[in-house]
Amino acid sequence: MSMGKLCFTNMFYCISENASQALKPSNQVSIPPVSLYIFSVYILDRSLAGKTLFITGASRGIGKAIALRAAQDGANIVIAAKTAEPHPKLPGTIYTAAKEVEDAGGKCLPCIVDIRFEDQVRKAAEEAANKFGGIDILINNASAINLTGTLQTGMKKYDLMMGINGRGTYLCSHVCLPYLMKAENPHILNISPPLNMNKKWFKDHVAYTMAKYGMSMCALGMSEEFKPDGVAVNCLWPKTAIYTAAMAMLGGGDEVAKQCRKVEIMSDAAHIMLTNNSKTYTGNFAVDEDVMKEAGVTDMEQYACVPGSTILPDFFLDLDPNELRDQFVEEGATPAFGGTSSSGSGGAQGPQKTFDLIEQMLSEDLVSSVGGVFQFNLGGDNTGEWYVDLKNGSGAVGKGAAAEPQCTMTMDSADFTKMFAGELKPTAAFMSGKLKIKGDMALAMKLEKLMAKMRPKL
Repeated sequence: MSMGKLCFTNMFYCISENASQALKPSNQVSIPPVSLYIFSVYILDRSLAGKTLFITGASRGIGKAIALRAAQDGANIVIAAKTAEPHPKLPGTIYTAAKEVEDAGGKCLPCIVDIRFEDQVRKAAEEAANKFGGIDILINNASAINLTGTLQTGMKKYDLMMGINGRGTYLCSHVCLPYLMKAENPHILNISPPLNMNKKWFKDHVAYTMAKYGMSMCALGMSEEFKPDGVAVNCLWPKTAIYTAAMAMLGGGDEVAKQCRKVEIMSDAAHIMLTNNSKTYTGNFAVDEDVMKEAGVTDMEQYACVPGSTILPDFFLDLDPNELRDQFVEEGATPAFGGTSSSGSGGAQGPQKTFDLIEQMLSEDLVSSVGGVFQFNLGGDNTGEWYVDLKNGSGAVGKGAAAEPQCTMTMDSADFTKMFAGELKPTAAFMSGKLKIKGDMALAMKLEKLMAKMRPKL
């Protein structure tokens, strides 16, 4: 949500994109919900001006959005993230983000920090306190994700997720708390979900769930531990999928954007939470949409990447993608995620027909453009192993295991056929747990382009 510009002339104020729409504090004036929130922020001193926010993973995505929203108030932002040099697939570094913060009206200290290492976190916190006089708010946003099952998740990936999500959140809280306890209205906000113990959120990616819930458990315990000190510790989680650069890199591009909301709903919700009284607002597992509605903002359509589209629910909430898919079908829609149908592409010849078509398309040009070996482990009605070699010679397709696969995809055979036919979007399948990917994610993105070429023939 764009807050626009705010102008004051005695008791008159105006709120709009170009500060041209006048609103008068009169009983005859009906102030829209968004304006009520803005009025409470600015008139009732709900501003982050002069506050220092230490934000992990703020070089892009939700972390950067929270930084920019606070910068609009004139806050001091400490960007604690690893990306000092441009990433080949993801835009932004700590320095480009710092410039955006300063352009938005804030002050910024970019720090190269890997939150798995205590010395780096302590150094950044000390530099922040020396530069800005303390730390008022900690945003534990940095996170690692790998949605794979137990047999597909080796210890390197397990340790990475645990080290960044759970341990990193604990470490940053441990280091920043001495500063926070000296601040006025101090907050810790973890970007992590409610502790939903439904088995469906564990069975397909138990390691990731454990790591992510570790962040939430920090809030559960620390909110009570530091309540006497007036330090608020809360969690914030999106109700829906949020479109970020990382989401785009997973292969969705513009297609997945249609089923996502903008990052601004998270930054607006975070702003509300961070300007609440820390002595009374603590121990909450908040959801962005609920926070906004409680503040009087009821128009969620403004946050949709594509207004009018149906939004994909996020993980860990009691919104089963399969149940939502059934609702779409009842309304005559063709959802791009979850579930399988009994008709069409799920037939017995589905996977074999797809691989036969891939074989017909093999060429040296295709091999040159992709440059990878794929393994497909399919379950369901047509269980089996297939490989597609788009790296060597003119390429090859066959049954069985690839010698050295660079990207392994595991899914139901019916979902596989639907995915190549364009009835199931790869990113949506990945997010809903229907598709598990091991190995080179960039290769998975290249394969999606091949799928697009095949769809007219399936």
